[in-house]
Amino acid sequence: MPRTVLLLLVVSSLVASGLAAQQQGDWPNYGRDPGGERHSPLTEIDTGNVARLSLAWRFSTGEAKPEYAAANNTSFEATPLVIDGVMYLSTPIGRVFALDARTGAERWRFDAQVDRSIHYGDHTNRGVSWWADSRVAAGTPCARRIIVGTIDARLIALDAGTGRICEQFGDKGTVTLRSTLRNRPRGRGDYELTSPPAVVNDILVVGSAIADNSRTDEASGEVRGIDARTGRILWAWDPVPQDRNDPAYPTWRGRNAHRTGAANAWSVIAGDPARDLAFIPTSSPSPDYYGGERLGDGRYANSVVALRASTGELVWHFQTVHHDLWDFDNAAPPALVTIRKEGREIPAVLQATKSGMLYALHRETGVPIWPVEERAVPKSTVQGEEASPTQPFSTLPALSPHRWDTNDLFAPDSASRIACQALVAGRRNEGIFTPPSLEGTIMMPSNIGGAAWGGVAFDPARQLAILPVNTIAAVVQLIPRATFDGNEEEGWEYAQMRNTPYLMRRKFLLSPARAPCTPPPFGELVAIDLARGTTAWRVPLGTPGAVGATRSETGPASAESTEGPRLGSPSLGGAVTTAGGITFIAATIDRKLHAFETATGRLLWEGVLPAGGKATPMTYSVDGRQYVAISAGGDGGYFGKGDEVLVFSLGR
Repeated sequence: MPRTVLLLLVVSSLVASGLAAQQQGDWPNYGRDPGGERHSPLTEIDTGNVARLSLAWRFSTGEAKPEYAAANNTSFEATPLVIDGVMYLSTPIGRVFALDARTGAERWRFDAQVDRSIHYGDHTNRGVSWWADSRVAAGTPCARRIIVGTIDARLIALDAGTGRICEQFGDKGTVTLRSTLRNRPRGRGDYELTSPPAVVNDILVVGSAIADNSRTDEASGEVRGIDARTGRILWAWDPVPQDRNDPAYPTWRGRNAHRTGAANAWSVIAGDPARDLAFIPTSSPSPDYYGGERLGDGRYANSVVALRASTGELVWHFQTVHHDLWDFDNAAPPALVTIRKEGREIPAVLQATKSGMLYALHRETGVPIWPVEERAVPKSTVQGEEASPTQPFSTLPALSPHRWDTNDLFAPDSASRIACQALVAGRRNEGIFTPPSLEGTIMMPSNIGGAAWGGVAFDPARQLAILPVNTIAAVVQLIPRATFDGNEEEGWEYAQMRNTPYLMRRKFLLSPARAPCTPPPFGELVAIDLARGTTAWRVPLGTPGAVGATRSETGPASAESTEGPRLGSPSLGGAVTTAGGITFIAATIDRKLHAFETATGRLLWEGVLPAGGKATPMTYSVDGRQYVAISAGGDGGYFGKGDEVLVFSLGR
């Protein structure tokens, strides 16, 4: 072999090895890989040393200051990305930051100039997307792009190195998504982007967030495929079928059924670039709690839908709730994993649901890997409503309780017991999928789940799907519009549900002490063994107390030093797993980042945060050092208020 050829091979091998090591330490997608497995191969931090974690650096976006106040509370839910030693993160008001991932030093910032005077239904942002153009050299302007979706429904492309707008994308760098919908939004805050688009090869697949419960014909929930180079919209897929030849068309019944809005995908979309597939988690049609104007199963809503990413062609779909009446959106991102079952490796899609179930579907067909059974559920007693007689139950273990015996109250004092008894008296309480009623129906799980938008982290070696679940209940009640006097009782959330005969009101079942009426644990971290189809372990996640942490209190706290019973906490956010055997999760209202042993669920370490980590953490390495990052900005409510990203590493 000629010497020059040998030298080229050696150099190529070294470059490839360097890129592989670099990519191993990066976190380039919301769930690390395009399929959202949320598992890192990093091993520096492990079960033996995780208790030595300490704060490496912190960065404030400044948005807790009065000058950044918005019309309603914002929620800092971003999972940062790290590529080539640079961290990228976004904020609820459309600002993007690039930071040195070693130190937190700012490299650039961008401001999308979101109008903060608008009241948005869910004022948050869960992060940015990263795309590299394979057709141009790496140093070319906009060869590497950060794509941010703003709360006012714009997609903006930025040069990853400078933060400058890529003007060849869309209209001078921006694609506006409000103007091409079947049902146009009526209000400026009714249609949003809250999750980053999926990147499937050179296609950006983007959903939307839509205000709930306002009317039957809310904004429509089309999913769009957008050329990552040009910003051109290549295709649109509507979850409410408009073509009479579509097999799902007859599952929407009623004169106005096909004018129904929502059924949108507001959560994170998963991608399989090798198969040219995007996996869409769809939500409930409008409005959530009365379906008399949209009778039938409503196929494609409340579903996992596989679309051809390049064309938008429907490949398969699987519905997790028929004719949703409970706001049981598929809030969790689908997770694309490989299941080892009975000696076979099976490409799978995992979908956790607000109904407290975990579905495992074959990635290429949508056929359940673990069986799903159609079981009879309670009937509706509301005039004009036709609840589905059956619902699809996964035979994997339930993630959270499906029924609550109201004699089993949690009451820290007699006043709480009396109040909780009054809240549940006379309500319908026949278990999961009991339809909303005029007397009020107890929802178990509540409208936040079960499994909320935090979703699944998967440890491929142990075959464990790990996720947080909520166990608290709510009550939902329909009020005939003709009898409503306009007075809203304090403590209830009301919704108009225009064009229906009813209004809706709902509330979590809490005592005057703000404690759940349902027994603890109020939230859990659950591990499902997907090789065996069993629960590997479940442990309380967090505690409802300790919500008064301040900035000066931020730092490490060993698990052994934590006092008081582990009652568990309601949670919003997700987990990540590592090859070091650790599961990291914040998500709880106790304002802590938790480290659990993945194999057993044993709590190993906690770090105190300045505000709730209502987000999903991530882990990365630079120069051989592993870091763990969490956005700890809270939401202005139960999770507190802040604006910081905190990054932990092993003390040296």
